[in-house]
Amino acid sequence: MTTSSTIPESNVPTPSQPSPEVVDALRAAVHQDFDRTVSALIELVKIPGIAWAAFDQAQLDRSAEAVAALIREVGVDEVQILRENKDDGTPGGPAVVARKLAAPGKPTILLYAHHDVQPPGDSALWDSEPFAPVARAGRLWGRGVADDKAGVLAHVAALRAVSEVLGDDFGVGVTLFIEGEEEAGSPTFRRFLEAHQELLRAEVIVVADSGNWKVGVPALTTSLRGLVDGVVEVEVLDHSVHSGMFGGPVLDAPTQLIRLLATFHDQKGSVAIEGLHRAADPEIDYQEADFRADASVLDGQELSGEGSIAARLWSRPALSVIGFDAPAVAVSSNTIQARAAAKISLRLAPGQVPQDAMDAIAAHVEKHAPKTAQVRFVPGEQGNAFATDTAAPAAQNMLWALQTAWGVDPVEAGMGGSIPFIADLTELYPTAQILITGVEDPDSRAHSANESLHLAEFEKAVLAEALLLARLNAG
Repeated sequence: MTTSSTIPESNVPTPSQPSPEVVDALRAAVHQDFDRTVSALIELVKIPGIAWAAFDQAQLDRSAEAVAALIREVGVDEVQILRENKDDGTPGGPAVVARKLAAPGKPTILLYAHHDVQPPGDSALWDSEPFAPVARAGRLWGRGVADDKAGVLAHVAALRAVSEVLGDDFGVGVTLFIEGEEEAGSPTFRRFLEAHQELLRAEVIVVADSGNWKVGVPALTTSLRGLVDGVVEVEVLDHSVHSGMFGGPVLDAPTQLIRLLATFHDQKGSVAIEGLHRAADPEIDYQEADFRADASVLDGQELSGEGSIAARLWSRPALSVIGFDAPAVAVSSNTIQARAAAKISLRLAPGQVPQDAMDAIAAHVEKHAPKTAQVRFVPGEQGNAFATDTAAPAAQNMLWALQTAWGVDPVEAGMGGSIPFIADLTELYPTAQILITGVEDPDSRAHSANESLHLAEFEKAVLAEALLLARLNAG
């Protein structure tokens, strides 16, 4: 792995294992409090806190207040609800920030999660009400149970367990940063960090917004792909015209756009844009049968691209068309459409400079643009990839905690997705080590209907974080 940050050994303790008695006591404390933890999670999930402007923002405020109350219950008194304004001057989502100061010689750890959730989508696709969580078959079902309100409760429950077991001997500084607009793209995240940089400063940052390898096997997310996006616009006429009267000499804009979009991939489905970076192939692989099941691939359908599944997911670029502007089938007519547009999203391999990737897309569009249309590429957002150094002390502490909680060796896994604000954290806190963890498993269906959380795995995730805090304290 490439190193995303350099951690001074004087700031982060080298691995030092807490006593077996402490480990056993933490395991017992987490287990005894687990029903309470799940009950608190259920109550939090009932609040439909969605940071999108189309939804009731009073519910988002309720969610923040509920999180603040949970944190106060574990004995953290310095709790604030803060927000920064967006670029248009309107308020951003409410973030909860709480702090327990470090004892002399002890590090500070920042525990991040977000309390806002995705919109529920089509209620007909849900087997139960999205904001009326229910437990069945060992899982809890509802919008936000996994992404990311379980992350919030993992932090709270782990801190409670460590405080109960270690008492005044727990000297590690703990800052909780529970964001309130992550699902809306974290529009004020950078401004928030800049405004509260000292308040949030820490030697170790845990981002609880990822997932585990599978039920029974934990994972530390060690790499993320970067992201750039943009819109390809095609124009062929000043205005749309009758296809019977003018069809033949002019190809409609959707057809020409589709032909251009097809050049982004080769015949095997690999991205065909020149100049994009590929990272080294991962040492572990994602079994094809597991991928097919996890991604709900249709029976008999071949997969796209080349190389191992893990390489295609984590260390190579991947391009998707995520939006298309053209008449819908239901309102179509015999017309040569004058204009069409498509939004593309390109995932970047770790090590790729986002601006270079954006320039490569623009060059590709210019090279392959048909002479029978006017074509324009409009650059959009961009975010850096991420990779961590798993040999550094904080990562070793986390890997030990995962192994101890689950009883099996954790996987050091990449993630095909992107968490754009990770780049802001690495830039503003260059000496901190960022650890990306989570509570999801391949069946959690975050962002989809019937989102769920495996409860036994959730308990292990709480224990792992408590063990991490105890090990940092013992170092």
